[in-house]
Amino acid sequence: MTKSTLDKNRPLEIFGWVMYDWANHAFFAVVLGVLVGPYLTELAQRGVGENGAVIAIGGYVLVSAKSLFSYSVGLSVFLQVFFLPVLGAIADYTHLKKAFMAAFCYLGAFGCVLLYFAQGDLYLFGSVAFILANLSAGASIVFFNSFLNDISTEDRRDRVSSWSFAVGYAGATTTLILSFLLLLNAERLGISTEYAVRICLLASGLWWGGFAVISFCLLRSRQPVRTPPEGKSIVSAGLREVVDTFKELFRLKHTLKFLIAYLIYNDGIQTVITMAGVFITQELFVAKGLPDDRTVLVIAILIAQIVAIFGALILEFVSRLTSTKTAILISLAVWAAIVVYGYFSLETIGEAYFMSAAIGFVLGGSQALSRSLFSRMIPSGREAAFFGIYAISERGTSWLGPIAFGLVAQLTNSYRPAILALIVFFVAGGLLLFFTDTKRAIHEAGNLTSAEAATQ
Repeated sequence: MTKSTLDKNRPLEIFGWVMYDWANHAFFAVVLGVLVGPYLTELAQRGVGENGAVIAIGGYVLVSAKSLFSYSVGLSVFLQVFFLPVLGAIADYTHLKKAFMAAFCYLGAFGCVLLYFAQGDLYLFGSVAFILANLSAGASIVFFNSFLNDISTEDRRDRVSSWSFAVGYAGATTTLILSFLLLLNAERLGISTEYAVRICLLASGLWWGGFAVISFCLLRSRQPVRTPPEGKSIVSAGLREVVDTFKELFRLKHTLKFLIAYLIYNDGIQTVITMAGVFITQELFVAKGLPDDRTVLVIAILIAQIVAIFGALILEFVSRLTSTKTAILISLAVWAAIVVYGYFSLETIGEAYFMSAAIGFVLGGSQALSRSLFSRMIPSGREAAFFGIYAISERGTSWLGPIAFGLVAQLTNSYRPAILALIVFFVAGGLLLFFTDTKRAIHEAGNLTSAEAATQ
């Protein structure tokens, strides 16, 4: 057993790493998944009409009330393309990976706090605050993901990654219950529902930043495997490393093929997660001329989070019975069925709850297993750089799904064809993954498969 191996699988450090998912899922579940989309959309619709112009140039509508939130999501993840790979490459040359992770964590939490002040006609201010929060959340996840290789060996990564998502959804469930109780009792407490929403947005930022302290206390900074070339600064070396990392990625053809597949199918996953709240609210209430009931949305997302706790662990068990790749493909088949169901069948609150449960079942497993599978496909010492590129596949192209969703909604004045359009991402991504030799990708990166590592 090598010194590097002895430095891994430490329970306390793994606990600290897992706790960051407990912390940040307050943002992903309460803010991104439930409240901010319907809230900003409602503010905009109150100001300019149901699908009026929020931003227009020369009489041409660039952003409408219905597309404001989806375009905000698209812009925030599109911006990540330009700096996440560079930050990841720089982190591989320094011992500051944890510092980068903390900086973006608290910048994102601050963005959540700013959302508290979005009210009245300040929907564009709220959009900017959300873009800051979502952009920072994506950046912190790059460094968080790259710690997976530092803290665990190949044979334990599926389990550690899946438990991380399961604990994250437990944290999401807790924050959703607290948010639901506040929204349900807002009138009894003498506050408006809108003010209760703003309090929940603020509290989510405080939860994220507060519990993240545990992670930053327990995660250990490690000396980099490589140092910058002589005579070059960390920044210039990092920029050069981005180029070298892409060259290495093109050499690892099967890893590249997996990334392209992930780029496609994860775009669909991220869009369903992000737009589910708006879709349910608009189709069950607004489109039928009924008053919005946010408690229904909170319950729907709460169901998804509770089921996701078990779904992540069940799919990890499936991966042990079959393979990580097979378990991911099964999850993608379920994702495709979900968007078809949303288009044809969603008419009642009960059906919305059933759809939420289906989303929850594949929510964590598809992402956790994709993350752990990729972690075995990358060379040692270049984890942050490769996870920076992974972030492009994970979020950097996820602007396509939300923008496509928003465009279809804008053109058809309905969210149903918009949700159905996402099936293209699951089918295309799943087919490409099916024809990817993941075992060969792992070996070409100089690593072992889970089964091989377990026998070492």
